[in-house]
Amino acid sequence: MTKLLPVLRSLKDSYEEALRRDDVKAIVITGAKGNFAGGFDVSAIGGCQGGTMEKEQRPGYLAVDVITDIFEAARKPSVAAIDGLTIGGGLEIAMACHARISTPTAQLGLPELTLGIIPGLGGTQRLPRLVGLSKALEMMLMSEIVKGDEAFTFGLVDAIVSPDELVTTARRWALDIFESRRPWVTTLHKTDKIEPLGEARDLLKFARAQAQKQASNLKHPLICIDVIEEGIIGGPRAGLWKEAEAFQELLYSDTSKSLVHIFFAQNGTSKVPGVTDVGLVPRPVNKIAVVGGGLIGSGIATALILSNYQVILKEVDEKFLQVAIGRVRADLQSSLKKGKMSHEKFEKTISLLNGVLDYESFEDVDMVIEAVTEDVSFKQQIFADLEKHCPPHCIFASSDCTIDLNLIADRTKSKDRIVGSHFFSPAHAMPILEIAHTKQTSPQVIVDLMHVGKNMRKTPVVVGNGTGFAINRMFFPYTQAALLLVERGTDLYQIDGAITNFGMPMGPFRLADLVGLGVAIETGTQFVQNFPERTYKSMLISLLQEDKRAGETTRKGFYVYDEEQNASPDSELEKYIEKSRSISGVTIDPKLMTLPEKDIVEMIFFPVVNEACRVLAEGIVINAADLDVAAVMGMGFPPYRGGIMYWADSLGSKYICSRLEEWSKIYGEFFKPCAYLAERAAKGTPLSSPVQHAAPQL
Repeated sequence: MTKLLPVLRSLKDSYEEALRRDDVKAIVITGAKGNFAGGFDVSAIGGCQGGTMEKEQRPGYLAVDVITDIFEAARKPSVAAIDGLTIGGGLEIAMACHARISTPTAQLGLPELTLGIIPGLGGTQRLPRLVGLSKALEMMLMSEIVKGDEAFTFGLVDAIVSPDELVTTARRWALDIFESRRPWVTTLHKTDKIEPLGEARDLLKFARAQAQKQASNLKHPLICIDVIEEGIIGGPRAGLWKEAEAFQELLYSDTSKSLVHIFFAQNGTSKVPGVTDVGLVPRPVNKIAVVGGGLIGSGIATALILSNYQVILKEVDEKFLQVAIGRVRADLQSSLKKGKMSHEKFEKTISLLNGVLDYESFEDVDMVIEAVTEDVSFKQQIFADLEKHCPPHCIFASSDCTIDLNLIADRTKSKDRIVGSHFFSPAHAMPILEIAHTKQTSPQVIVDLMHVGKNMRKTPVVVGNGTGFAINRMFFPYTQAALLLVERGTDLYQIDGAITNFGMPMGPFRLADLVGLGVAIETGTQFVQNFPERTYKSMLISLLQEDKRAGETTRKGFYVYDEEQNASPDSELEKYIEKSRSISGVTIDPKLMTLPEKDIVEMIFFPVVNEACRVLAEGIVINAADLDVAAVMGMGFPPYRGGIMYWADSLGSKYICSRLEEWSKIYGEFFKPCAYLAERAAKGTPLSSPVQHAAPQL
């Protein structure tokens, strides 16, 4: 990404020089090294806030001056020659040209809303005039990136050519405009693509409703719609000035700061000290075996073949194998029905999968991912067998995050090849891969698995070994805190409502129903066994499970479900809560019966923050920003809050510690602040500041 203000000033100087020269008839703008422009680094804009800079020199206002008044209104035509990445400010500059020539594989879009801002160089006004209001709203609000050949179909670009012909074609096109052989089109004055006013108002109204439904806490999507509407109703010039004002306001909003933090944190996960900085190159991984075809294993297999890997899926007998292959087919057929995959692509993808019942075909696999039930001795036997049948370079990965990797690898000699590969369910849809290593794991193995993850379009987060690795470990208090509140009188459905209002995709009880109460019991048991002094032991989930209320799969859990899996509260739940309360020996606390949403959120998430602090203190994770990415991408923590540790620091370590101490005196050790948190609170140090005493596990 390039700094915005210097680019605008340089563009202005170069353009004015071209206008002065008599030997220049027309102008072609193109990028270097195969990219037109990958956007601008908005986080690096300095001195733009408040009164530190004249209004006319702030980015949005300078854009009106440079792009609209000098660039677009020039007496010499300009054509954009587009290849590679053309997003954000790069596309906005291209749209101000009088024509756009693109390669078929160029990537075009305005993804500014993912950073908490809106297009600030005229994009809100020019995109609707090129592609129509409906498509423009879709592209901006969804941060949609389109390929060049698709962009041509709806008018964003004027022609598609090969990379070799790009600049030559653009030069010829520009001269044709100058010599009146092609039309001279000023994008800002186009009106033929804009829908009639009545239809436009309906589209804007619908877009607002959708934006509020998808993220009711976010203002910038609504502001973007307002700015677009200003241009439709009041004219493009009015829209440009409103865009400039809104861009400047949003640039320094808390939402933008949080989303920019997550953006850079996500990029930062690919830098692992002692792994990615020692000159290692990923080895080729072509063939991957998955042992175990349950929900997780079949999901991993689906994700792998969608990424063009050859996959062997092993099961214990033919019945289980056919069920597993059926799950993979069903996942692909879902994409087929939704129009996301052609029949040809479906057949090609499913042909990459081969089901087996033994290890004979493992002789040339590059990686094996174990995804069987959480049975230690069974896993140990599998890894011992793998060592006998797989080649010496083969990576042995376990998808299990609840059992210590050292325990799983106990019967193997090749401990340097053992690694954790924690896929989140559904594996083919979730965008994160948690990679766990022991002290013996080879850095080469980690580099290889990171590369596989990136090929699968997943963000790799490298963590140390231990119960729950980092993500599940950090979030195990999430459901336990909710159970504690319920047994002491807080309404279960009020808790889920407060957590979804905070920005989570669903509350802890709805989530438990989704993953299955059996899974919740299995994982919860591991944490109770490993951290008995700070876990809250409730029988509520077990009581529901015993009564065949296993969650969505049985259409009954904490909620009841109709045939389309729509959830509804269940009045029968109270009897289970009363019985669980009796077993736990706790009584209703009147204060918790009328708990405000703010307190619910804090009592649910502060224990999560507390456990995240332990993860940092133990060196399971070195960089707090990795926990932010993990919380957002793995658990659905709202990205506009910056991640779990970023959000915690916005509240302050002293406040969090004092609240936890207050609750621990009333409700016990579950809320007791850990030493790391208490020390930071005493010094007033941010929780995300680097840990000095924790040594990396690798």
